[in-house]
Amino acid sequence: MTNKETKRRFRDAMACLPAAVNVITTDGPSGRCGLTASAVCSVTDSPPTMLVCINQASYVHDVLRENRSVCINVLAGEYQDLARDFAGMTACTMAERFARHAWKAGRSAAPVLSHAIANLEGSIVELKTVGSHSVMFVRIDDVSIRADGDGLIYFARQFHRLARSAAASAGASSTQFAR
Repeated sequence: MTNKETKRRFRDAMACLPAAVNVITTDGPSGRCGLTASAVCSVTDSPPTMLVCINQASYVHDVLRENRSVCINVLAGEYQDLARDFAGMTACTMAERFARHAWKAGRSAAPVLSHAIANLEGSIVELKTVGSHSVMFVRIDDVSIRADGDGLIYFARQFHRLARSAAASAGASSTQFAR
């Protein structure tokens, strides 16, 4: 296979990998912005750390790198429009993206989405360059979790609502922790 074919096949394979949909937000000296990301996962709980992979060609990349404070907003099933807005799939500006949805300032001023499944606030503590992307390690300082609602995943190049089971809803409670 040529490099171009390998790249296309890799992207097709990644479309088969269901992933949670998140909006990564920041605010600070370099401005307020955000983007939709599915390349997000936990690293460790000691200390609580997540990784977020961002294309270096995105202008949001540099704003995140410079501001350092971020919020990983794990989207609920009803937020498909928000995911499209922050993925750049609509024609709205960054200011309009924030104006169309309910946000509040987090502990570090990063915008926190009201009614997300979870909000994980923290600071970028390390960056690694891998090809066209940066892997940003985010130390988590504050977490809020919504006890109800469905999840949102990206699969086969489309958004899908993932129903929360009744047992999961009954056993969950809205929680917060701060360090």
